[in-house]
Amino acid sequence: MVSEPAPKWKFLTNHAQVLVCIAHDPGVRLREISERVEITERAAHRIVDELVSSGYIERERVGRRNRYTIQAGALLADRLAHLERVSDLQAILSDASKGASAPRR
Repeated sequence: MVSEPAPKWKFLTNHAQVLVCIAHDPGVRLREISERVEITERAAHRIVDELVSSGYIERERVGRRNRYTIQAGALLADRLAHLERVSDLQAILSDASKGASAPRR
């Protein structure tokens, strides 16, 4: 059986993928984010800064590391598929990672 090559595009933007990384590990390091999302560490830093300044996450210094908290009540800019808040997207991504289908609206 011949395997199909992986597509060169992604379903989720880099910003969404960074948010998913933080949701899975609030203490994740920028280096780990960059490896998982396959972007440079500098790009990961920029995206995290943008998510912080836009109110989607909060950053707290704990010792020598950062700890991130997702602001689930923050409004999404896209209004994609009638999703209004970060928590709506988080629920879908969480359900998808467990193999369940997302609830329909």
